[in-house]
Amino acid sequence: MDDSFGIESPPHHRKLVHRPPARYLVIIDEAGAAIARIFLASREQVAEVDAGSEEVALMTRGLVPARGALGSEWDGALQAHSAAERASADVYTIGP
Repeated sequence: MDDSFGIESPPHHRKLVHRPPARYLVIIDEAGAAIARIFLASREQVAEVDAGSEEVALMTRGLVPARGALGSEWDGALQAHSAAERASADVYTIGP
């Protein structure tokens, strides 16, 4: 008999490779509404939220954005946006 009192022990944790931390937050206009897109350093999008949300305000507090996302590094990530939308986007670098 064991001392588990009939309660199964939790399984061992699996060691998984975690996704790297988010690096960029881009606030961009989409059909008249501002959205915030969150990207990894590789410019892979990992999230999209309403730019007016409290989370976006907290993430950008104290940060100064770069104006425009017209560089070639953003071509694939923001291909659905026009040049005008990309030019007026605010790009925040977040994380270390």
